[in-house]
Amino acid sequence: MKIDWIAKLRHMLQVLAFALAIATIQYAFMPERPYGPPLVYSLLIASITWAVIDLGREFFPSSAETGWPQGWAGFALVLGGIALGYLIGTWLADNLCRYYGWYSTGARPAASDPGQLRTSILITVLAGVTGSYYFYTINKSAYLIRKMTEARQHASEARLKLLETQLEPHMLFNTLANLRVLIGSDPQRAQVMLDHMIAYLRATLGASLAAAHPLQAEFDRLRDYLELMAIRMGPRLSYTLELPPELAQHPVPTLLLQPLVENSIKHGLEPKVGGGRITVSARREGAALVLEVLDTGVGLSSPEEKDRPGFGVAQVRQRLSSTYGTSAAIELVAVEAGGTRATARFPYQS
Repeated sequence: MKIDWIAKLRHMLQVLAFALAIATIQYAFMPERPYGPPLVYSLLIASITWAVIDLGREFFPSSAETGWPQGWAGFALVLGGIALGYLIGTWLADNLCRYYGWYSTGARPAASDPGQLRTSILITVLAGVTGSYYFYTINKSAYLIRKMTEARQHASEARLKLLETQLEPHMLFNTLANLRVLIGSDPQRAQVMLDHMIAYLRATLGASLAAAHPLQAEFDRLRDYLELMAIRMGPRLSYTLELPPELAQHPVPTLLLQPLVENSIKHGLEPKVGGGRITVSARREGAALVLEVLDTGVGLSSPEEKDRPGFGVAQVRQRLSSTYGTSAAIELVAVEAGGTRATARFPYQS
């Protein structure tokens, strides 16, 4: 049995605050009597009632939804806690008040006054039931919040897997189409391309088993992809990968950079007669990790084009949003010297 003592301490402080409020209200209706007796009675009865109920429920099979015993055991525990809290708390308070001499000032034990006795019992029952119901609803609300969080996590994971299943066939069909052309025109290059594709698919299969992997694995798979593209484009494509060693193990969503690089090749380098260079880099800027894909292609033909960047950038934007929410962003801008820069920014995890 594992008990959350921090939660128990928090509950106890809340009960003591509630008991203090009850004692203060009682004193407000009878200001001619000393404040000590109602305070002592209220604190002792509330403390013992809380201890019996909140600690006692750990010894019963409890509902996962509320953390409270199910059925009649829950009702019996609350009623038993209220009864024991009243009897033991009243007995202790009687002795303390007698010890300090408060009875001589007119604050008599509740047993000597039937009206005061009924009032004391009624206050104890109402306070005990109210407090128990409060903690019951708090536990149930916490359970529902946990379930909602789990549901959001599962939904995000499912959404990421769906995006990945959309991206993989997109890349694979393009590669197979290029391979088909090379088989007829250059069988030797087609063989090399096929070897790279096998290596890439093997790495992709391993990455598909998790929603995230180290940045080093992302760069390794990206190198396989760029080698495939370099075989098809020849000298028209060159690339540079810049990954600082201290960022190599930083976790990132799988298949994050390849769509950006594919977008640069399709919209930047392929339309350019002489091709160009792609530079992929990672760096840390304060509390953010920045991934950048820079190409020397034809650039953005119009300012509006950055809002319609094609399949790759749109999918990366959705992946970042699913994983990091509003704390992540991706930007596509034209470079003055020619080309396009895609920048993904999301929280750095130490």
